[in-house]
Amino acid sequence: MKLQQLRYLVEVARRGLNVSEAAEALYTSQPGISKQIRLLEEELGVTVFQRGGKRLTAITEPGRAVLEIAERMLREAENIRRVGEEYADGDSGSLVIATTHTQARYALPAVVKSFVDRHPRVRLSLHQGHPTQIAEWTSKGEADIAIATEALEQYPQLVMLPCYQWVHCVIAPDGHPILAEKPVSLASLVRWPLITYDSAFTGRSRINKAFELAELTPNVVLTAIDADVIKTYVGLGLGLGIIARMAFDPTRDTGLQALPAEHLFGSNTTRIGLRRGTHLRRYEYDFIELFASHLTRKAVDMAMAGTRPADEYQL
Repeated sequence: MKLQQLRYLVEVARRGLNVSEAAEALYTSQPGISKQIRLLEEELGVTVFQRGGKRLTAITEPGRAVLEIAERMLREAENIRRVGEEYADGDSGSLVIATTHTQARYALPAVVKSFVDRHPRVRLSLHQGHPTQIAEWTSKGEADIAIATEALEQYPQLVMLPCYQWVHCVIAPDGHPILAEKPVSLASLVRWPLITYDSAFTGRSRINKAFELAELTPNVVLTAIDADVIKTYVGLGLGLGIIARMAFDPTRDTGLQALPAEHLFGSNTTRIGLRRGTHLRRYEYDFIELFASHLTRKAVDMAMAGTRPADEYQL
């Protein structure tokens, strides 16, 4: 039995039993993967995948048990590699952060600067995507840390840690009539075209829920994943914007004004997601604590071990 055979099994399962896609992802050949899977099945004495002709059609019952163990073995093999790298190379290595544009643009710059100053030999990468992509990348080991507001709770492979809370605001061009309303109401907002985040991003679910509960239908004329894009089109007069409060800077966003909206949409919690069972390197603990000071190494270890539920953390 070889680790490479286990990698083939797991990747084929991840790719929906598509051997061609698995081969492409692993930079190898489809016949090579098929041969190694058959050799492993012969060694184990069980069939992992049902077949219909040359195609894989399903995972067998013993196959599900084999895959669960294979994933665990591959994770532990990766942990061994991480330990070796950490102690052999000292404070060097790589760290991949998967996050949204809003976090990368507004929440992370100071953290990244402090981290790079503290760990100049670590190669830091920011992979931006929508929350589901972020969770997928991290759960598959393609990213080390996920940072997002939406979607992470849907992935049991991830340990979620609350980092901070934030709220929305309504932005309007100077002189817009809605600026006279304090506080602004949902009933007022539905009278104007609205520009806000795409449905998967930055607390959009809370915005939708607020209007649904009030039995109101907002006139959303444009959506984007980027608060800077939203502000640009608000400045052009296409509508009012609803964005994260952290994304508005009155000194930089000239020509626009912001109205508080936490009373309308409540607060949102940004979380860090870590893959269960992963060995964290020293600099990963440092990054996490720089981003959320209450997430000390002890707190993270307790969460990873399951001895402290995430909802016990006070923000």
